[in-house]
Amino acid sequence: MNAVCALVAGLLFGIGLIVSGMTDPSKIIGFLDLAGAWDPSLAFVMGGAILVGLIAFRIARKRRAPLLGGAMLLPTSRSIDRQLILGSVAFGVGWGLAGYCPGPAIVALGAGQDKAVVFTVAMIAGMALYEAADRHFHARRRRRVPRELSDVAGDG
Repeated sequence: MNAVCALVAGLLFGIGLIVSGMTDPSKIIGFLDLAGAWDPSLAFVMGGAILVGLIAFRIARKRRAPLLGGAMLLPTSRSIDRQLILGSVAFGVGWGLAGYCPGPAIVALGAGQDKAVVFTVAMIAGMALYEAADRHFHARRRRRVPRELSDVAGDG
């Protein structure tokens, strides 16, 4: 049942992206081109998505468990840290240069758009690079002995 619901939700999301023009890079770039021929239609798509999200999260917070079972995994962090800012900048630059973000790129890939292939391959490579760098960073961090422990042991 979960797989069927996921499929229906994914199809509905993909159809919504196609109908709203979110899979057309020129529409996205037109929205981001504030100094040129600005296309404000994407603002209405975003506004509608934010409204649906607000309602859905409000309902979800009142529930003890998801409708289809499993654990209720809602975001808890409200901090704005370096990782969030760098990730947002990387997302925005990629979106502005390519005219795609992950969801619409995958829908466009399924529709056979050539540019979506290049973007999706680059996106997957970037994700793999991030995962490798993150594992390396955390492994290095675990190998370091905390300063307080080395001071107690007489090393500092």
